[in-house]
Formats: sequence, C-alpha cells, structure tokens
Amino acid sequence: MKILITGFDPFGGESVNPAFEAVKLVPEEVKGAQVIKLEIPTVFTRSTKVVEDAILLHQPDVVLNIGQAGGRSHITVEKVAINLAEARIPDNDGEQPLDAKLVEEGETAYFATIPVKAIVAHLKDNKIPASISYTAGTYVCNSIMYNVLHLTKTKYPNIRAGFIHVPFATEQAVDKPVGTPFMSLAEIAKALELSIEAIIANEVDAKVQMGTIM
Repeated sequence: MKILITGFDPFGGESVNPAFEAVKLVPEEVKGAQVIKLEIPTVFTRSTKVVEDAILLHQPDVVLNIGQAGGRSHITVEKVAINLAEARIPDNDGEQPLDAKLVEEGETAYFATIPVKAIVAHLKDNKIPASISYTAGTYVCNSIMYNVLHLTKTKYPNIRAGFIHVPFATEQAVDKPVGTPFMSLAEIAKALELSIEAIIANEVDAKVQMGTIM
C-alpha cells in the first residue's frame, strides 16, 4: 500500500506550518505501507495540480492532506468538504475568491472516504485529543479536500482520500494570546502516524456513535 500525505507551506504571516513540519517526521513506512510525503502550496488553484501530479507519479492507494487549524485544540479529522471558496485573506499567490464554486460541475459536497471515526477512536485510544470536524472551512484546506475528493470520484475511484486539521505547534504559540491551544510537533507527527495505522486497518469506517449537538 502507498499513502500520499501532504502538508501546506506556511501562510498568513506564520514562519512555519505545523502540517508539513509534522508530515516530515512521520516514518517512511507505517505497518508495511510506503509513506510518500509532499509539501503543497497554500494556493487555491496550484495546490490541486501539485497533488494530482503526485497521484500520477506515485499511484497511491490513499491521499491524506494535512492542514493547520490555529485555534483548535484537538487533532480534527474532517468529515465533509463543500464546493465553496470564500477567502477571508489572500492565499500565497494573492488569490482571494469570493463566494465561488471550486468545481463548476462538482457536487455540493463530498464526504471523506478515509475511516474518519476509526481514526478518531484510534487517536483517543492512544491518549491524543481528537474529534471529528464537520467543517473544513472555506479556505485552501477545504479547497484541497474537496478537489482531491472530486478527483477520486471522477478520475481515480480506487483512491481513498481525506483531510486532517492540526493545531498550532508549540513554537507558534509563543507570541499568541494566552490560552491559545497548541501541540508539540512530535505529538502531531505521532497522531498522523496513528491515523495512517487506522486507515490501513479499516477499509470501512467504525460503527461508533460520534457527532455533535450543535
């Protein structure tokens, strides 16, 4: 099995992005699966091409995209991506879409095809704070999740795909307001390794009660 795992470059004035910094620490092999690591640009239009080029090159079984969600305290495994781009700030190429569709002919939303609940359960079993998220936002994280799921739906049906948001890294929190959540890069990397383990072990998702009441 091959797992393509990606992380974004820094954006929004940050000097690092814990997504790719943690990806770099993930072992090259997890439970017998080859792990292929890729940094992608925090850019609406270019990021999808970079990932698709890697799909064509490496022929992975799974594409797992990782992004930063500053302000979240947990590892959050995304359940759904929506066909909407709405950028509060410009991306790294200066693109700032407003109320735009990501794919004109695409579905309104796509659900992750990785085992979201099984990942969360495996992380919690290993004492890492984790939860399901039902919104990946409307910035480049949602964009890459949606676009990759659209690609797998329309062109690469044998590939499973999904997205995980990670908190600020410890060093990013130094100049943030008191109370800002953070996690060490080592713990984030371990969470990603455990997530890959759960993906390998679960072709279909776990049947456990999760969700929110808000």
